Amino acid sequence: MDVSMLVWGITIIAVIGVFVFDFYSHVRTPHAPSLRESATWSLVYIAAACVFGLVVWWVWGGTYGGEFFAGYVTEKALSVDNLFVFVIIFAKFAVPRELQQKALLLGIAIALVLRGVFIVLGAAAINAYAWVFYIFGAILLYTALKLMRESLAGEEAEDDGDADGGRVMRMVRKVLPTTTEFHGDRLVTKVDGHRMATPLLGALVVIGVTDVLFALDSIPAIFGLTQEPYLVFTANALALMGLRQLFFLLGGLLDRLVYLSHGLSVILAFIAVKLILHALHENTLPFINGGEPVHVPEISTGLSLGVIAATLLVATVASLLKSRRGGGQDQAAAGAASADPAPGTGSDAVDGPTATNSSGKAAPDPDGDGTGR
Repeated sequence: MDVSMLVWGITIIAVIGVFVFDFYSHVRTPHAPSLRESATWSLVYIAAACVFGLVVWWVWGGTYGGEFFAGYVTEKALSVDNLFVFVIIFAKFAVPRELQQKALLLGIAIALVLRGVFIVLGAAAINAYAWVFYIFGAILLYTALKLMRESLAGEEAEDDGDADGGRVMRMVRKVLPTTTEFHGDRLVTKVDGHRMATPLLGALVVIGVTDVLFALDSIPAIFGLTQEPYLVFTANALALMGLRQLFFLLGGLLDRLVYLSHGLSVILAFIAVKLILHALHENTLPFINGGEPVHVPEISTGLSLGVIAATLLVATVASLLKSRRGGGQDQAAAGAASADPAPGTGSDAVDGPTATNSSGKAAPDPDGDGTGR
C-alpha cells in the first residue's frame, strides 16, 4: 500500500482538526450531553469511518478496504469494553457528569498520540523481525484467556478498576498535590497560594494512561488484521474519535452487554491464531522447521471480517436476550419484595444501585441512579 507523506500529513491534520472542533463546539462549555446529541455525533463519526473505508477501497483496492473495516470494527468493539473502566474512574474521582466530557476528550487525545508511537514502533519491529508476530499472537491469546476467565468468574468491576487504574490513581495523588473539590472545569487551581491539581486532572491522567494500557491489546490485534501502518493509525483514530459520544449514548445500556467480554475474547483468540499462522508462514526462527517457512493456511481478510461481525452480533443479541429475561425476573422479584419486604430493605436500605460491565461485574454508582454515572 503506497501512502505518500502528503496523504499522511493531510490525515494527521484532519484528525487534529476534528479534536479541536469537538473541543470548541461541545466540550469547552461544560454540560451533560443529551441522548440526541450523543446519538447524532456517534452516527456522524461512524458514517465518517464508513466513508473513509470506501475511499480506501476505491483508491487502494478491496483488500485494503476490507482490512480497514475489520480493524475499525475490532477497535470499536474493544473501545466499548473500555468504557466500563471509564465508569469506574469517574466514580472513584466523583467527576460530575457535565465535566466528564472534557476528561474523556483530552484523555483520548493523549492516548491517540501515544498509540501513534506504539504503531510506529510496532510497524518497525514487524518489518525488521517476522518473529514479532509470534509475540503479538501470544499477547492476544493471554488476553483472550484472561478476559474469558474474568467474565466467567464474575469478579467485581471495582476490583478490575483497581487492577487497571487503581495504581495509577494512587501514583497521581502521590505525585500531584490534588484538591478534594472541583473548581469548575479547571485542571489546575490555586489554594492558599499553592498551585494544585483538581480531581478532574487526576481523572484525565488516569484515563489517558489506562487507554494506553488498552493499546497493549488493541495494537497487536489490529496488526493481526493489517500490517499497513496507515490503516492501523486511521482505524484507531476513527474508533477513538467517537468514543466520548459513545460513552454518553450507551449510558444505561452498558450493563446489558453482559456477553460482550465473551465475544471479545473469542475475537482476540481468533486474531491470535491468525497472527501465529502468519508468523509460521513467514517463519525465520531456526528452531522452527529449520528456519524455513511453514506451509500453513492463512486466514483471509474477508473471513476475518465475517468472524468478527458474526461474533459481535451473537454476543450483542445474546446479551440483550439475557437482559430482557433478567429484567422480567427482577420485576417479579420487586413485586414480591414490595408485598413482603425483607429485613434491611425499604426505607432502611442504604446500598445504592450499581452498574455492571460486560462480564456482569458490579461497578460503583456515585449518583445512585442505576447508570453507574
